[in-house]
This record gives sequence, C-alpha cells and structure tokens, in this order.
Amino acid sequence: MTVSIRKLATWVEETHNEAGRTISPPTRKSVAVAVIENPFAGRYVEDLTELMEIGAELGGLLGDKAVAALGVRPDEIESYGKAAMVGENGELEHAAAILHPKLGAPLRKAVESGAALVPSSKKRGGPGQDLDIPLGHKDAAYVRSHFDGVEVRLNDAPRPNEILVAVAVTDSGRPLPRVGGLTHEKAEGKDGLR
Repeated sequence: MTVSIRKLATWVEETHNEAGRTISPPTRKSVAVAVIENPFAGRYVEDLTELMEIGAELGGLLGDKAVAALGVRPDEIESYGKAAMVGENGELEHAAAILHPKLGAPLRKAVESGAALVPSSKKRGGPGQDLDIPLGHKDAAYVRSHFDGVEVRLNDAPRPNEILVAVAVTDSGRPLPRVGGLTHEKAEGKDGLR
C-alpha cells in the first residue's frame, strides 16, 4: 500500500426508536475512516495521480471494513457515501483527487454492485471538526427513502498535513420513510437512477 495511514476507525450507528415508534429491525449505518498523510500538503502540485491511486486503495479497504462492521453480506448493503476532509495545509482538490477518479470502483466491488453515483462531500478542517457523509441508494438514485447522511468526527484529525477519508454504508434506508417515490424493493438498478 502506498498510502501512509496514521489511524483507522470503524463504528456502527443503529436507530431502534424514532418519533416514539420502535424500528424493527433497526436501521443501521456503518462508517470506516482512514487518517492519512497528505503527500502534497503545503505545496502546489499539478499532477495529483498519487492521491488518485491512494483513493483506489482506500475505496476497497474502507468499503470492506464498513461492510464487515454491519456483519451482512456485501449484496445486502443498500446505500453508500464517501467524504474527505483535508487539514489546513491541504487543498480541496486533494480531497477530490482521492474521492472521485478511482475510489468508487473498489467501493462498488465491496458492496457487490453500485449502479448509482456515490454521493460525496469534501471540506477543509481541523482536529475534531465534523464531516458529513451524504448517503444514497447504491443502485437507484431515485429511491428517496435512502437520501440520508451520517456524521463523523475524530478528536485528533485531520492534523494540518493529513486527510481524513470516510466511507459509509447502510443495510436500510431512513427510519419511518414516508415521502413516497421509488422503493428499494422496486428498484431495478440498471441505469443508476431507477
């Protein structure tokens, strides 16, 4: 692996009750995070290929960790998302280089499909700052019950020369969805939309 990882973290969020109603089975989200060294911190570099390759490595690593945290088969994952936060000596383009060109393919492999775009966010921040990871259905972007998000925060990351990279997956949509539209059960997953 070419990436220099300082820290990995994985956790699961379960919602058992919402609006006074029992959620059974609970809705579940998992997040896998890597805190890595930013090889281009503090300097302008035209060619960001190294960060793109790091994105490919992290897509598989974090995708596998997030799926394993839920304890389900990869094909049981229903939605996904990705996000990155660069420390103060980095650029937003560093986060984009990790997230966009190559992270998606290994993440899709980890969840055994993924016709829809992987929702993403990027920002600059410091230790303890929140990073929102948007979520969307992995095969059909029009499944409204899966428009969601999850927040990640590490008290000591990212440091100025680091990047915090996160992948989130779910085995369900939001608790108590009722805004209509295409359902998970009726999604075809052929065009990434329906």
